[in-house]
Amino acid sequence: MAAEQHDETVTPSDAEVNLAIHRPHTARMYDYFLDGTTNFPADREAAGHALAVFPQAPFAARANRAFMHRATRALARSGITQFLDVGTGIPTSPNVHEIAQRTEPRARIVYADNDPIVLTHAQALLHSSPEGRTAYVQADVREPEALLEAVRATGVLDFTRPIALSLVALLHFVPEGAHEIAETLRNAMPVRGSALVMSHFTPDYAPQDAARMERVYRDNGNPVRARDHDEFSRFFTGWDLLDPGITSTPRWRPEPDDERISDAQASCLAAVAIRP
Repeated sequence: MAAEQHDETVTPSDAEVNLAIHRPHTARMYDYFLDGTTNFPADREAAGHALAVFPQAPFAARANRAFMHRATRALARSGITQFLDVGTGIPTSPNVHEIAQRTEPRARIVYADNDPIVLTHAQALLHSSPEGRTAYVQADVREPEALLEAVRATGVLDFTRPIALSLVALLHFVPEGAHEIAETLRNAMPVRGSALVMSHFTPDYAPQDAARMERVYRDNGNPVRARDHDEFSRFFTGWDLLDPGITSTPRWRPEPDDERISDAQASCLAAVAIRP
């Protein structure tokens, strides 16, 4: 077997890695819910508060991760060979590039995240197949134009060809302006056949639990906004939803070996859409 290709991390030259481990961070809390090891006492304490009011959080995290795997696999099988994963989070294998390149070894993937701890783990995101490429950029989704500029600078993605934009479990951490951000990113994918993959925390299945979860995250300095079906559907305006449309994360094209997780346990909406 050929050796794996390693692409270089693309970051601002003056990027500083300040993990601020005394403050809880959403990515590290998510890592804790997934039984990861890249978390610190502040993260575990905040995660404990979240679990006290939303004990299904680990189920939600696993359902979200499984949705990402299925959506990536489906798009790679459909012929999409370029992926932009924004809000990457702490690498938990298999990542987008591993899923995509198992189907299409030539697939190209760019990861983007603003969490310094992801930068420290970026090499795990750069183990590309020999035929494909991967890159990582340090960028903030709240500054979408700058993020897109950084992605273009890598030279990994060809914006004249279809790209799958992944915003998985991300925009509920943007309480205001999330729809405008998503529109800016979608408009940068001008080619017919580009895709949008999204999941989002919702109050639709367990409203009281969702309200308590919003309060816990707000109190630990990481505000979250749950959005209902109507608000979530606005992210896909003008694009064609793939079957089964908007549904909970575990009900988007489930596979026989998937863990059985209820809508209330997942408490996330999910969908994949194609640019017509």
